[in-house]
Amino acid sequence: MAKAPPSISLLLLLSAAVFLTLPAAISSIGVNYGTLGNLPPPTQVANFLKTQTSIDSVKIFNVNPDIIRAFAGTGISVVVTVPNGDIPALANGVQARRWVSANILPFHPQTKIKYISVGNEILLSGDDNMIKNLLPAMKNLNAALVRAGVKDVKVTTAHSLNIIAYELNGAPSSGRFRPGWDKGVLAPILAYHRQTKSPFMVNPYPYFGFDPHNVNFAIFRSPYKAVRDPLTGKVYTNMYDTLMDSTYSAMKALGYGDVDIVVGETGWPSACDAPWCSLENAAWFNLNIIKRAQGQGTPLMPNTRFETYIFGLFNEEGKPGPTAERNWGLFRSDFSPVYDVGLLRKEQGGGGGVRPAPALPAPTAGGTWCVAKSEATDAQLQGNIDWVCSQGGVDCKPIQTGGACFDPSSVRSQASFVMNAYFQRNGRTDGSCNFSGTGVIVGNNPSNGACKY
Repeated sequence: MAKAPPSISLLLLLSAAVFLTLPAAISSIGVNYGTLGNLPPPTQVANFLKTQTSIDSVKIFNVNPDIIRAFAGTGISVVVTVPNGDIPALANGVQARRWVSANILPFHPQTKIKYISVGNEILLSGDDNMIKNLLPAMKNLNAALVRAGVKDVKVTTAHSLNIIAYELNGAPSSGRFRPGWDKGVLAPILAYHRQTKSPFMVNPYPYFGFDPHNVNFAIFRSPYKAVRDPLTGKVYTNMYDTLMDSTYSAMKALGYGDVDIVVGETGWPSACDAPWCSLENAAWFNLNIIKRAQGQGTPLMPNTRFETYIFGLFNEEGKPGPTAERNWGLFRSDFSPVYDVGLLRKEQGGGGGVRPAPALPAPTAGGTWCVAKSEATDAQLQGNIDWVCSQGGVDCKPIQTGGACFDPSSVRSQASFVMNAYFQRNGRTDGSCNFSGTGVIVGNNPSNGACKY
Protein backbone atom coordinates (compact mmCIF):
# COMPACT_ATOMS: atom_id res chain seq x y z
CA MET A 1 0.00 0.00 0.00
CA ALA A 2 1.08 3.55 -0.67
CA LYS A 3 1.78 6.11 2.03
CA ALA A 4 -1.30 7.59 3.73
CA PRO A 5 -2.13 11.30 3.42
CA PRO A 6 -1.75 13.56 6.46
CA SER A 7 -4.63 13.65 8.93
CA ILE A 8 -6.91 16.62 8.25
CA SER A 9 -9.90 17.54 10.41
CA LEU A 10 -12.97 17.51 8.19
CA LEU A 11 -16.57 16.34 8.60
CA LEU A 12 -17.64 13.93 5.88
CA LEU A 13 -20.83 14.58 4.00
CA LEU A 14 -22.97 11.47 3.63
CA SER A 15 -25.03 11.11 0.53
CA ALA A 16 -28.76 11.65 0.47
CA ALA A 17 -28.87 9.64 -2.73
CA VAL A 18 -30.86 6.47 -3.21
CA PHE A 19 -29.11 3.27 -2.13
CA LEU A 20 -26.86 1.66 -4.72
CA THR A 21 -28.43 -1.53 -6.06
CA LEU A 22 -26.05 -4.43 -6.49
CA PRO A 23 -26.40 -7.05 -9.19
CA ALA A 24 -28.51 -10.00 -8.09
CA ALA A 25 -25.45 -12.26 -8.29
CA ILE A 26 -21.95 -10.99 -7.61
CA SER A 27 -19.27 -12.71 -9.65
CA SER A 28 -15.56 -12.29 -10.23
CA ILE A 29 -14.67 -10.40 -7.08
CA GLY A 30 -11.45 -11.03 -5.23
CA VAL A 31 -9.89 -9.99 -1.93
CA ASN A 32 -6.40 -9.42 -0.62
CA TYR A 33 -5.71 -11.93 2.16
CA GLY A 34 -3.23 -10.43 4.62
CA THR A 35 -2.17 -12.34 7.71
CA LEU A 36 -0.82 -9.82 10.25
CA GLY A 37 -2.86 -10.58 13.34
CA ASN A 38 -4.50 -13.32 15.37
CA LEU A 39 -6.39 -14.75 12.42
CA PRO A 40 -7.98 -18.17 11.84
CA PRO A 41 -5.93 -20.90 10.15
CA PRO A 42 -5.88 -20.92 6.33
CA THR A 43 -8.02 -24.07 6.08
CA GLN A 44 -10.86 -22.33 7.93
CA VAL A 45 -10.46 -19.22 5.81
CA ALA A 46 -10.62 -21.21 2.59
CA ASN A 47 -13.70 -23.11 3.77
CA PHE A 48 -15.42 -19.90 4.83
CA LEU A 49 -14.82 -18.21 1.49
CA LYS A 50 -15.95 -21.28 -0.44
CA THR A 51 -19.10 -22.08 1.54
CA GLN A 52 -20.33 -18.71 2.79
CA THR A 53 -19.26 -16.01 0.35
CA SER A 54 -19.32 -15.20 -3.35
CA ILE A 55 -15.61 -14.30 -3.31
CA ASP A 56 -13.94 -16.36 -6.03
CA SER A 57 -10.29 -15.29 -5.83
CA VAL A 58 -7.70 -14.24 -3.28
CA LYS A 59 -4.37 -12.45 -3.53
CA ILE A 60 -1.67 -13.16 -0.96
CA PHE A 61 1.50 -11.20 -0.35
CA ASN A 62 3.86 -14.16 -0.19
CA VAL A 63 4.07 -17.82 -1.21
CA ASN A 64 3.01 -19.28 2.14
CA PRO A 65 2.60 -23.02 1.41
CA ASP A 66 -0.04 -23.48 4.12
CA ILE A 67 -2.25 -20.85 2.51
CA ILE A 68 -1.69 -22.09 -1.04
CA ARG A 69 -2.38 -25.69 0.01
CA ALA A 70 -5.54 -24.68 1.92
CA PHE A 71 -7.21 -23.50 -1.31
CA ALA A 72 -6.64 -26.80 -3.13
CA GLY A 73 -9.90 -28.14 -4.51
CA THR A 74 -11.93 -25.06 -3.53
CA GLY A 75 -12.26 -23.61 -7.03
CA ILE A 76 -11.03 -20.28 -5.63
CA SER A 77 -8.14 -18.87 -7.64
CA VAL A 78 -5.02 -17.61 -5.90
CA VAL A 79 -2.56 -14.83 -6.77
CA VAL A 80 0.82 -15.37 -5.14
CA THR A 81 3.47 -12.70 -4.67
CA VAL A 82 7.23 -12.89 -4.99
CA PRO A 83 8.74 -11.01 -2.02
CA ASN A 84 10.33 -7.78 -3.21
CA GLY A 85 13.74 -8.80 -1.91
CA ASP A 86 13.78 -11.94 -4.08
CA ILE A 87 13.52 -10.04 -7.35
CA PRO A 88 17.24 -9.50 -8.09
CA ALA A 89 17.98 -13.22 -7.71
CA LEU A 90 15.17 -14.13 -10.12
CA ALA A 91 16.88 -12.15 -12.88
CA ASN A 92 18.93 -15.34 -13.11
CA GLY A 93 17.09 -17.97 -15.17
CA VAL A 94 18.31 -20.91 -13.07
CA GLN A 95 17.05 -19.26 -9.88
CA ALA A 96 13.70 -18.56 -11.52
CA ARG A 97 13.30 -22.23 -12.47
CA ARG A 98 14.14 -23.25 -8.91
CA TRP A 99 11.61 -20.76 -7.56
CA VAL A 100 8.84 -22.17 -9.77
CA SER A 101 9.79 -25.72 -8.81
CA ALA A 102 9.58 -24.87 -5.11
CA ASN A 103 6.59 -22.52 -5.01
CA ILE A 104 4.27 -23.37 -7.91
CA LEU A 105 4.69 -26.94 -9.14
CA PRO A 106 3.97 -28.67 -5.79
CA PHE A 107 0.54 -26.98 -5.56
CA HIS A 108 -0.71 -26.36 -9.09
CA PRO A 109 -3.18 -27.34 -10.54
CA GLN A 110 -4.80 -28.67 -7.33
CA THR A 111 -4.74 -25.04 -6.20
CA LYS A 112 -5.81 -22.70 -9.01
CA ILE A 113 -2.82 -20.36 -9.02
CA LYS A 114 -3.82 -17.68 -11.50
CA TYR A 115 -1.06 -15.08 -11.33
CA ILE A 116 2.40 -14.62 -9.94
CA SER A 117 2.86 -10.99 -8.94
CA VAL A 118 6.57 -10.23 -9.02
CA GLY A 119 6.88 -7.99 -6.01
CA ASN A 120 4.46 -5.27 -4.97
CA GLU A 121 4.70 -1.59 -5.97
CA ILE A 122 8.37 -1.86 -6.92
CA LEU A 123 8.62 1.52 -8.61
CA LEU A 124 7.28 3.16 -5.45
CA SER A 125 10.14 1.59 -3.50
CA GLY A 126 12.67 3.66 -5.43
CA ASP A 127 15.14 0.75 -5.26
CA ASP A 128 17.06 0.96 -8.52
CA ASN A 129 18.36 -2.59 -8.26
CA MET A 130 14.87 -4.06 -7.89
CA ILE A 131 13.47 -1.82 -10.63
CA LYS A 132 16.30 -2.81 -13.00
CA ASN A 133 15.70 -6.52 -12.36
CA LEU A 134 11.89 -6.46 -12.32
CA LEU A 135 11.21 -7.21 -15.98
CA PRO A 136 14.02 -9.78 -16.30
CA ALA A 137 12.58 -11.59 -13.28
CA MET A 138 9.08 -11.54 -14.81
CA LYS A 139 10.40 -12.91 -18.10
CA ASN A 140 12.44 -15.63 -16.39
CA LEU A 141 9.52 -16.79 -14.26
CA ASN A 142 7.29 -16.91 -17.32
CA ALA A 143 9.91 -18.91 -19.20
CA ALA A 144 10.24 -21.28 -16.23
CA LEU A 145 6.47 -21.85 -16.21
CA VAL A 146 6.45 -22.55 -19.96
CA ARG A 147 9.38 -24.92 -19.60
CA ALA A 148 7.50 -26.79 -16.85
CA GLY A 149 4.40 -27.08 -19.05
CA VAL A 150 2.31 -24.66 -16.96
CA LYS A 151 0.24 -22.64 -19.40
CA ASP A 152 -2.51 -21.18 -17.19
CA VAL A 153 -0.42 -19.16 -14.71
CA LYS A 154 0.43 -15.63 -15.84
CA VAL A 155 3.20 -13.42 -14.50
CA THR A 156 2.57 -9.77 -13.67
CA THR A 157 3.53 -7.15 -11.08
CA ALA A 158 1.38 -4.76 -9.05
CA HIS A 159 1.93 -1.02 -9.47
CA SER A 160 1.10 1.84 -7.17
CA LEU A 161 -0.49 4.68 -9.11
CA ASN A 162 2.42 6.92 -8.31
CA ILE A 163 3.49 5.74 -11.77
CA ILE A 164 0.93 8.22 -13.17
CA ALA A 165 1.65 11.95 -13.35
CA TYR A 166 -1.82 12.52 -11.88
CA GLU A 167 -3.45 15.88 -11.19
CA LEU A 168 -6.52 15.96 -8.97
CA ASN A 169 -8.45 18.16 -11.38
CA GLY A 170 -6.64 17.15 -14.55
CA ALA A 171 -8.10 15.55 -17.67
CA PRO A 172 -8.04 11.73 -17.36
CA SER A 173 -7.65 11.45 -21.14
CA SER A 174 -4.30 13.22 -20.86
CA GLY A 175 -3.00 10.85 -18.18
CA ARG A 176 0.61 9.87 -18.75
CA PHE A 177 3.20 7.75 -16.99
CA ARG A 178 5.90 9.67 -15.16
CA PRO A 179 8.86 10.70 -17.34
CA GLY A 180 11.74 8.31 -16.88
CA TRP A 181 9.43 5.41 -16.10
CA ASP A 182 7.25 5.68 -19.19
CA LYS A 183 9.47 4.51 -22.05
CA GLY A 184 12.35 3.20 -19.99
CA VAL A 185 10.45 0.89 -17.59
CA LEU A 186 6.72 0.68 -18.25
CA ALA A 187 6.66 0.43 -22.06
CA PRO A 188 8.83 -2.73 -21.99
CA ILE A 189 6.65 -4.18 -19.22
CA LEU A 190 3.52 -3.46 -21.27
CA ALA A 191 5.13 -5.04 -24.32
CA TYR A 192 5.75 -8.13 -22.22
CA HIS A 193 2.10 -8.17 -21.10
CA ARG A 194 0.90 -7.95 -24.68
CA GLN A 195 3.21 -10.75 -25.76
CA THR A 196 2.23 -13.09 -22.91
CA LYS A 197 -1.44 -12.00 -22.73
CA SER A 198 -0.99 -11.18 -19.07
CA PRO A 199 -2.66 -8.20 -17.34
CA PHE A 200 -1.25 -4.88 -16.20
CA MET A 201 -2.00 -4.81 -12.45
CA VAL A 202 -2.58 -1.49 -10.67
CA ASN A 203 -3.56 -0.45 -7.15
CA PRO A 204 -5.91 2.55 -7.52
CA TYR A 205 -6.50 3.95 -4.02
CA PRO A 206 -8.45 7.23 -3.90
CA TYR A 207 -7.73 7.17 -0.14
CA PHE A 208 -4.08 7.95 -0.83
CA GLY A 209 -4.12 11.38 -2.41
CA PHE A 210 -7.65 12.77 -2.49
CA ASP A 211 -8.53 16.46 -2.24
CA PRO A 212 -9.56 17.11 1.39
CA HIS A 213 -11.93 19.80 0.13
CA ASN A 214 -13.70 17.29 -2.14
CA VAL A 215 -13.79 14.14 -0.01
CA ASN A 216 -17.12 12.96 -1.38
CA PHE A 217 -15.58 12.71 -4.85
CA ALA A 218 -13.20 10.09 -3.43
CA ILE A 219 -15.91 7.97 -1.76
CA PHE A 220 -18.70 8.03 -4.38
CA ARG A 221 -20.81 10.38 -2.23
CA SER A 222 -22.92 13.40 -3.03
CA PRO A 223 -22.58 16.33 -3.17
CA TYR A 224 -19.20 16.44 -4.87
CA LYS A 225 -17.23 18.65 -7.22
CA ALA A 226 -17.21 16.78 -10.52
CA VAL A 227 -14.28 16.75 -12.93
CA ARG A 228 -15.01 17.46 -16.58
CA ASP A 229 -12.44 16.32 -19.11
CA PRO A 230 -12.25 19.21 -21.61
CA LEU A 231 -10.68 16.97 -24.24
CA THR A 232 -13.41 14.30 -24.30
CA GLY A 233 -16.36 16.07 -22.69
CA LYS A 234 -16.64 13.18 -20.20
CA VAL A 235 -17.84 14.13 -16.73
CA TYR A 236 -16.34 12.26 -13.77
CA THR A 237 -18.40 11.81 -10.63
CA ASN A 238 -15.75 9.99 -8.60
CA MET A 239 -11.98 9.80 -8.23
CA TYR A 240 -11.71 6.04 -8.83
CA ASP A 241 -12.88 6.43 -12.43
CA THR A 242 -10.39 9.24 -13.01
CA LEU A 243 -7.55 7.04 -11.74
CA MET A 244 -8.58 4.13 -13.94
CA ASP A 245 -9.04 6.26 -17.05
CA SER A 246 -5.77 8.11 -16.44
CA THR A 247 -4.05 4.72 -16.33
CA TYR A 248 -5.76 3.60 -19.53
CA SER A 249 -4.83 6.87 -21.26
CA ALA A 250 -1.20 6.49 -20.21
CA MET A 251 -1.13 2.94 -21.57
CA LYS A 252 -2.80 4.04 -24.79
CA ALA A 253 -0.33 6.90 -25.24
CA LEU A 254 2.48 4.32 -25.32
CA GLY A 255 0.53 2.17 -27.77
CA TYR A 256 -0.72 -0.45 -25.31
CA GLY A 257 -4.38 0.41 -24.82
CA ASP A 258 -5.27 -3.20 -25.69
CA VAL A 259 -3.58 -4.69 -22.59
CA ASP A 260 -6.06 -5.77 -19.91
CA ILE A 261 -6.07 -3.96 -16.56
CA VAL A 262 -6.50 -5.85 -13.28
CA VAL A 263 -7.20 -3.97 -10.05
CA GLY A 264 -4.78 -5.57 -7.60
CA GLU A 265 -5.80 -3.52 -4.57
CA THR A 266 -8.36 -0.90 -3.68
CA GLY A 267 -10.52 -0.14 -0.68
CA TRP A 268 -11.39 2.32 2.06
CA PRO A 269 -10.72 1.88 5.79
CA SER A 270 -13.66 1.71 8.18
CA ALA A 271 -11.70 3.56 10.87
CA CYS A 272 -8.71 5.90 10.89
CA ASP A 273 -7.41 8.98 12.66
CA ALA A 274 -9.59 11.30 10.58
CA PRO A 275 -13.36 11.78 10.26
CA TRP A 276 -13.68 10.50 6.70
CA CYS A 277 -13.27 6.88 7.79
CA SER A 278 -16.45 5.17 8.94
CA LEU A 279 -18.32 1.92 8.45
CA GLU A 280 -20.79 3.61 6.12
CA ASN A 281 -18.10 5.25 3.98
CA ALA A 282 -16.11 2.03 3.67
CA ALA A 283 -19.26 0.10 2.76
CA TRP A 284 -20.38 2.67 0.21
CA PHE A 285 -16.94 2.83 -1.41
CA ASN A 286 -16.64 -0.94 -1.76
CA LEU A 287 -20.23 -1.34 -2.96
CA ASN A 288 -19.36 0.97 -5.84
CA ILE A 289 -16.11 -0.90 -6.51
CA ILE A 290 -18.03 -4.19 -6.68
CA LYS A 291 -20.53 -2.63 -9.07
CA ARG A 292 -17.72 -1.58 -11.38
CA ALA A 293 -16.15 -5.02 -11.17
CA GLN A 294 -19.39 -6.52 -12.48
CA GLY A 295 -19.15 -4.64 -15.77
CA GLN A 296 -20.15 -1.00 -15.26
CA GLY A 297 -16.77 0.24 -16.42
CA THR A 298 -15.61 3.85 -16.61
CA PRO A 299 -16.26 6.77 -18.99
CA LEU A 300 -13.35 5.77 -21.26
CA MET A 301 -13.83 2.02 -20.72
CA PRO A 302 -17.63 1.60 -20.58
CA ASN A 303 -19.12 -1.82 -19.83
CA THR A 304 -15.68 -3.18 -19.00
CA ARG A 305 -15.46 -5.91 -16.39
CA PHE A 306 -12.39 -5.29 -14.23
CA GLU A 307 -10.98 -8.22 -12.34
CA THR A 308 -10.78 -6.66 -8.87
CA TYR A 309 -9.19 -7.54 -5.53
CA ILE A 310 -10.57 -5.53 -2.60
CA PHE A 311 -8.22 -4.68 0.22
CA GLY A 312 -8.69 -6.53 2.41
CA LEU A 313 -10.27 -9.73 3.67
CA PHE A 314 -9.63 -9.18 7.40
CA ASN A 315 -8.97 -6.35 9.80
CA GLU A 316 -5.33 -7.08 10.61
CA GLU A 317 -4.79 -6.17 14.25
CA GLY A 318 -1.09 -6.98 14.02
CA LYS A 319 -0.26 -4.27 11.50
CA PRO A 320 1.83 -1.36 12.75
CA GLY A 321 1.28 2.27 11.88
CA PRO A 322 -1.81 4.50 11.90
CA THR A 323 -5.25 3.25 12.90
CA ALA A 324 -6.31 2.88 9.25
CA GLU A 325 -3.74 0.13 8.70
CA ARG A 326 -5.71 -2.18 11.00
CA ASN A 327 -9.15 -1.37 9.62
CA TRP A 328 -9.28 -2.19 5.91
CA GLY A 329 -11.02 -5.53 6.33
CA LEU A 330 -14.39 -6.77 5.15
CA PHE A 331 -14.43 -9.31 8.00
CA ARG A 332 -13.23 -9.67 11.58
CA SER A 333 -11.10 -12.57 12.73
CA ASP A 334 -14.22 -14.52 13.79
CA PHE A 335 -15.61 -14.21 10.22
CA SER A 336 -18.31 -11.73 11.21
CA PRO A 337 -18.68 -8.90 8.67
CA VAL A 338 -17.33 -5.50 9.59
CA TYR A 339 -20.08 -4.21 7.29
CA ASP A 340 -22.21 -5.78 4.60
CA VAL A 341 -21.44 -5.34 0.91
CA GLY A 342 -23.46 -8.30 -0.33
CA LEU A 343 -20.65 -10.86 -0.45
CA LEU A 344 -22.13 -13.27 2.10
CA ARG A 345 -24.39 -15.98 0.74
CA LYS A 346 -28.02 -15.67 1.79
CA GLU A 347 -27.97 -18.98 3.63
CA GLN A 348 -24.95 -19.45 5.85
CA GLY A 349 -24.68 -23.00 7.07
CA GLY A 350 -21.66 -24.37 8.88
CA GLY A 351 -18.23 -23.35 7.62
CA GLY A 352 -16.58 -20.43 9.33
CA GLY A 353 -19.28 -19.85 11.91
CA VAL A 354 -20.42 -16.32 11.10
CA ARG A 355 -21.94 -14.76 14.16
CA PRO A 356 -25.30 -13.02 13.80
CA ALA A 357 -25.49 -9.26 13.93
CA PRO A 358 -25.63 -8.18 17.56
CA ALA A 359 -29.01 -7.27 18.99
CA LEU A 360 -29.67 -3.63 19.76
CA PRO A 361 -28.80 -2.77 23.35
CA ALA A 362 -31.87 -1.93 25.39
CA PRO A 363 -32.12 1.75 26.37
CA THR A 364 -31.38 2.30 30.01
CA ALA A 365 -32.07 5.04 32.49
CA GLY A 366 -29.53 7.77 32.06
CA GLY A 367 -28.81 6.56 28.51
CA THR A 368 -28.29 8.53 25.32
CA TRP A 369 -30.18 8.59 22.06
CA CYS A 370 -29.54 9.91 18.56
CA VAL A 371 -32.15 12.04 16.78
CA ALA A 372 -32.32 14.24 13.70
CA LYS A 373 -31.13 17.83 14.06
CA SER A 374 -33.84 20.43 13.62
CA GLU A 375 -31.97 22.07 10.74
CA ALA A 376 -31.53 18.83 8.77
CA THR A 377 -33.48 18.80 5.49
CA ASP A 378 -35.98 16.12 4.50
CA ALA A 379 -33.71 15.11 1.63
CA GLN A 380 -30.79 14.56 4.01
CA LEU A 381 -32.96 12.59 6.42
CA GLN A 382 -34.44 10.45 3.66
CA GLY A 383 -30.88 9.68 2.63
CA ASN A 384 -30.15 8.58 6.19
CA ILE A 385 -33.20 6.31 6.14
CA ASP A 386 -32.20 4.81 2.79
CA TRP A 387 -28.70 4.00 3.96
CA VAL A 388 -29.52 2.71 7.47
CA CYS A 389 -32.33 0.49 6.23
CA SER A 390 -30.30 -0.99 3.38
CA GLN A 391 -26.76 -1.19 4.73
CA GLY A 392 -26.81 -0.19 8.37
CA GLY A 393 -27.85 -3.58 9.73
CA VAL A 394 -31.00 -2.15 11.34
CA ASP A 395 -34.49 -3.68 11.38
CA CYS A 396 -36.66 -0.95 9.84
CA LYS A 397 -40.00 -2.76 10.12
CA PRO A 398 -41.18 -0.37 12.90
CA ILE A 399 -41.26 2.56 10.42
CA GLN A 400 -43.00 0.60 7.68
CA THR A 401 -46.76 0.45 7.17
CA GLY A 402 -48.35 -1.03 10.28
CA GLY A 403 -45.23 -0.55 12.39
CA ALA A 404 -45.29 1.15 15.77
CA CYS A 405 -43.23 4.09 14.47
CA PHE A 406 -44.84 4.43 11.03
CA ASP A 407 -45.59 8.10 10.39
CA PRO A 408 -45.89 8.93 6.68
CA SER A 409 -46.37 12.61 7.49
CA SER A 410 -42.97 12.97 9.16
CA VAL A 411 -39.70 11.96 7.53
CA ARG A 412 -38.01 13.50 10.56
CA SER A 413 -39.56 11.17 13.13
CA GLN A 414 -38.89 8.09 11.00
CA ALA A 415 -35.30 9.19 10.39
CA SER A 416 -34.77 9.77 14.11
CA PHE A 417 -35.95 6.25 14.88
CA VAL A 418 -33.59 4.52 12.43
CA MET A 419 -30.69 6.86 13.20
CA ASN A 420 -31.07 6.02 16.88
CA ALA A 421 -31.33 2.30 16.12
CA TYR A 422 -28.03 2.53 14.24
CA PHE A 423 -26.52 4.59 17.07
CA GLN A 424 -27.54 2.03 19.70
CA ARG A 425 -26.34 -0.89 17.56
CA ASN A 426 -22.91 0.64 17.11
CA GLY A 427 -22.07 1.32 20.73
CA ARG A 428 -23.54 4.84 21.12
CA THR A 429 -20.34 6.45 19.91
CA ASP A 430 -20.25 10.06 18.71
CA GLY A 431 -19.33 8.93 15.21
CA SER A 432 -22.35 6.63 14.92
CA CYS A 433 -24.65 9.65 15.35
CA ASN A 434 -22.82 11.92 12.92
CA PHE A 435 -24.80 11.27 9.72
CA SER A 436 -22.97 14.11 7.95
CA GLY A 437 -23.77 16.45 10.79
CA THR A 438 -27.54 15.78 10.65
CA GLY A 439 -27.68 13.80 13.92
CA VAL A 440 -27.43 14.95 17.51
CA ILE A 441 -27.05 12.96 20.74
CA VAL A 442 -29.68 13.72 23.41
CA GLY A 443 -30.17 12.62 27.00
CA ASN A 444 -33.97 12.51 26.95
CA ASN A 445 -35.66 9.35 25.68
CA PRO A 446 -37.58 10.38 22.52
CA SER A 447 -39.92 7.34 22.68
CA ASN A 448 -43.50 8.27 21.93
CA GLY A 449 -46.40 5.99 22.84
CA ALA A 450 -45.93 2.59 21.24
CA CYS A 451 -42.87 3.80 19.34
CA LYS A 452 -40.05 2.77 21.64
CA TYR A 453 -36.53 4.05 20.92
